[in-house]
Amino acid sequence: MAYSINAKDYFNTKTYTGTGSSQVLTGIGFQPDLIWTGTLNESDIRPMNDSVNGINNYLRSNDVDTLETGGSNITAQSSDGYTVGTGDRFNESSNSFVSWNWKANGQGSANSDGTITTTYTSVDTTAGFSISKWTGTGSAATVGHGLGVAPKMILMKRLNGTNGWVVYNESVGAGKYLRLNTTAAEGADTNIFNNTAPTSTVFSLGTDTDNNGSSDTYVAYSFAEKQGFSKFGSYVGNGSTNGPFIYTAFKPGFVLIKKLTGAAESWFLNDNKRSLTGGFNTNSYYMRPDENSAQGTSSSLSIDLLSNGVKIKNNDTSYNNNNSTYIYMVYAAAPIVGTNNIPANAF
Repeated sequence: MAYSINAKDYFNTKTYTGTGSSQVLTGIGFQPDLIWTGTLNESDIRPMNDSVNGINNYLRSNDVDTLETGGSNITAQSSDGYTVGTGDRFNESSNSFVSWNWKANGQGSANSDGTITTTYTSVDTTAGFSISKWTGTGSAATVGHGLGVAPKMILMKRLNGTNGWVVYNESVGAGKYLRLNTTAAEGADTNIFNNTAPTSTVFSLGTDTDNNGSSDTYVAYSFAEKQGFSKFGSYVGNGSTNGPFIYTAFKPGFVLIKKLTGAAESWFLNDNKRSLTGGFNTNSYYMRPDENSAQGTSSSLSIDLLSNGVKIKNNDTSYNNNNSTYIYMVYAAAPIVGTNNIPANAF
């Protein structure tokens, strides 16, 4: 079936300056159902707010804390953005912020595709993104994600306990896992995802309390690949400043990279909205979603955001250690897929 995705209808990055007073943020292009925020100029947490858990409430990608409720954080959503309240982590006066925003479908509704019926599943199949909330059973189970295709990446967190995040990635496999909140390399545990890859309807859970403790509550953010809009995969580093090229067939607007093997390294996140340095394509501004550090900038950690992919231009072990394997998650800044479902020429 032919289709054409306008990236800005489903994913967008927003930068803004805090005022300390309630502030309406517009220009996102849709109502965001997952909002991941970072403070650029000072150390602070990395809150993740979503429509299923209540948009004012948040988890922390860099920590194991339970769902944070109350306060004045994100107080409203609109068809073109959202309103930040007076909470310092979202709107401290004169601080600089960035948010990465995904569209799902509001709070959603129950999904009974798995052996566990979700409390809510909010899904946008065009964007390939869904949010699922469920109560664990303590026994091996499946949970419906609603995407209609198997997700390439899933971020999971217990809401009522201080368990760490667990991350499924297709390139890592269902017998291993990553932690979003740490620098740790991939870990082996066939119990977390029951050693079973997601299908077009469900993802699998073992009996680990990280994602399926009896009577505990959980959330999952599931991401499927969509041609011309998102790309997931892996590459092997060569240790050279002429590093690997990640072909996406679209101009990247969001790039998340994590080293899998060997010595531990942070997750690294680049986007096209923060300042570019050293040339038209070069991006040296990064954030570490597993840490609370301010935005970093270094020419030794630069990457190029090109019209059809990402070029690694450094030999730092964070991005390009020789013979080490890395995973990536990339979202488009602008689509180049034609209506015949074939990638158009790069521009």
